[in-house]
Amino acid sequence: MKEMRFFYVPDAVHQTELPPDEAMHAMRVLRLKGGDELFLMDGEGNYYRAEVTIAATHHCYYQITECLPQEPQWKGHLHLAIAPTKTMDRIEWMTEKATEIGIDEISYINCQFSERRLMKTTRLEKIAISAIKQSHKAWKPVLHEMEPLKKFLEQPRQGKKYIAHCYEEIPRTYLFDELKQNADDEEVTVLIGPEGDFSLEEVRICMEKGYQSVHLGKSRLRTETAGLAAVMMMQLAKS
Repeated sequence: MKEMRFFYVPDAVHQTELPPDEAMHAMRVLRLKGGDELFLMDGEGNYYRAEVTIAATHHCYYQITECLPQEPQWKGHLHLAIAPTKTMDRIEWMTEKATEIGIDEISYINCQFSERRLMKTTRLEKIAISAIKQSHKAWKPVLHEMEPLKKFLEQPRQGKKYIAHCYEEIPRTYLFDELKQNADDEEVTVLIGPEGDFSLEEVRICMEKGYQSVHLGKSRLRTETAGLAAVMMMQLAKS
C-alpha cells in the first residue's frame, strides 16, 4: 500500500482524465508518463487500478484496469457537529485529523457564543481530500456549510445523539461509556460547542430534541481538541 499513488477522482469510473489539481501533481511532481500505473479513489468506497494513457503538460488521461471495492473500516455512521474556532487553522487542523482518523460527516454550527459566524468549506474540502489520500480512506466525509444550531436541530437524525458540554449543574455521563453500549451499526451524532461552550439554554434545547448530555473526561479541552477527542471515542467504540 505504501507505493500506491492515490488520486482523488469523483465518479472515476465514468471519467477518463484526472482533475486539474491531480493532473498537475501527476505531471509536475511525480512526472508520470504513458503506461505508468496509478490508483484512483472516488471517495465513495472504491479504489481503481489504472494506467496512464496520455500524459501532457496540463492533462493526464487514464484507463481503469481494475475496480477494487473497499470494506468500511468502522461500523455505523459517525457524525460530528462542531462550532468553528475564530482562527481558521485550528478548525482546518481538526478537520484534517478527524478525516485521517475516520469520520463520515462533519457539520459546522453557529452557536450563541460562537467566535466565528461565517465560514466556507471550499478549503476544508481540499484538506479532507488530501487527508483521505494520505490515510488511504476509501470514503470522503461529507462537509456541510456552516448553519445556525437551531436549523441543525430541526433536521431529523437517526441513532444516538449527544451534546458534550461543561455545565456541572446538568447531569452528564462519559461519552465513551455511552458509545460502548450502542449497537455496532447505530448512527452517532456528537455536538461540540465553541470555546465559550454552548449556552445553558442551548444545552436544554438540545436535550429536549433528544440529545443526551455527556462529557469528554476530566480535562477542559479547547474546541478542536474536544472535536478530535469525540471522533477518537467514536472510532474506538465502532471499529
